[in-house]
Amino acid sequence: MTRLNLLLLVALLVSSFHLVELQHQSRRLYVALERARAEGARLQADHERLVVEQRALAAPARVQQLARQRLQMHPAHPGITEYVALPADAGVGGAP
Repeated sequence: MTRLNLLLLVALLVSSFHLVELQHQSRRLYVALERARAEGARLQADHERLVVEQRALAAPARVQQLARQRLQMHPAHPGITEYVALPADAGVGGAP
């Protein structure tokens, strides 16, 4: 009977240690999950901020202003427009 009691005691200790290890692992995984969720929320906020910034940078009025200031571009008007006539034998594809 003492062998059976000793065997049951060992089984109880092994299962207790295993339970403690599982709980510890569960807590570590929960902390990692919460960190990943927080990182995901931060990345989503950064993405939304960058999309808004991209829209602001690509606004037509801003692009036009930069084209005038930095590239010295101006809108075309009939006074400065030159038309190029293609020779009659030139095909649609422009191949000679």
